[in-house]
Amino acid sequence: MKPNETLLLPRRDVCRLLNFDECILAVENAFRLYTEGKTLKPGLMHIDSVDGEFHIKAGGLHLGQRFFGLKVNGAFFHNVERFGMANIQGLILLCDGETGYPLAVMDSSEITIKRTGAAAAIAAKYLARPESSIATICGCGTQGRIQLEAMKKILPLQKAYAFDVDKARAESFAREMSEQFGIPVVASANLEDAMNKSDVCVTCTPSQRYYLRKEDVAAGTFVAAIGADSPQKQELDPNLLKSSKVVVDLIDQCAHVGELHHAIDEGMNKEDVYAELGEIVAGKKPGRTTEGEITIFDATGTALQDVSAAAVVFESAVRLGCGQKVDFFK
Repeated sequence: MKPNETLLLPRRDVCRLLNFDECILAVENAFRLYTEGKTLKPGLMHIDSVDGEFHIKAGGLHLGQRFFGLKVNGAFFHNVERFGMANIQGLILLCDGETGYPLAVMDSSEITIKRTGAAAAIAAKYLARPESSIATICGCGTQGRIQLEAMKKILPLQKAYAFDVDKARAESFAREMSEQFGIPVVASANLEDAMNKSDVCVTCTPSQRYYLRKEDVAAGTFVAAIGADSPQKQELDPNLLKSSKVVVDLIDQCAHVGELHHAIDEGMNKEDVYAELGEIVAGKKPGRTTEGEITIFDATGTALQDVSAAAVVFESAVRLGCGQKVDFFK
């Protein structure tokens, strides 16, 4: 690429250029670099809008080349019903971290989906019991699909339960995922019953009131809480966090918008959090240490995940000659 060119990468290109395995490796490295002090401090802005919200996340990484990324995502959960368009959509601006020049503008949807699944996969690698064979997925949309794939990549899953407030969606998810992954996926209208049979659980819904209760979660379970990425969202009983080993992606961010945010309101302290995920990835703290402990990963989504995945897309696009080249400063 010439130094005055910016790549435009629509979703079809991003999908083709970022496979899930590469994304997991890139995101795990991003968590490690953050803990080692080799990143720019990630930032988050949350803005409420009519019937929805905007997330603005920014951060930088040194990956041989220095990158800075800014993601703007709109989350409007009536879009599908009202307009036939995706509920979550946005763009990532990837810049040269030394000059500030915009290297690429790309669709954020596929990156957000895959990097979120990647974070849960990494957390499961360190926090779930290695023999975990049954999972419950709460929320049977796009994120539920990548989360089941994430758990299947890391753990020897033999069965999964699908839970959703929309029974038809859970049943459709169960049929499709059973075929895709070759394991029985069963729609369950009773979350308590599914949890009694499960080793791991992923919650990935836009719920604004917790539905996974402390008493639903058995000893030894790993829970990845994915949905709470704004102050109003909540999926887990605060008492569950207060009685478990809690690992977060970024502690200050989780204290502001994650499940930790709600637990703090109920008397938990930031000091009660066991670790940030990067500390475990970097070997500074062990992950799961006993068979019976309940481990929780509170994931709010970080800019560093976005930047690391966007860098993979950009480097692949340059190598393969993909994307439209534009000079914005003519």
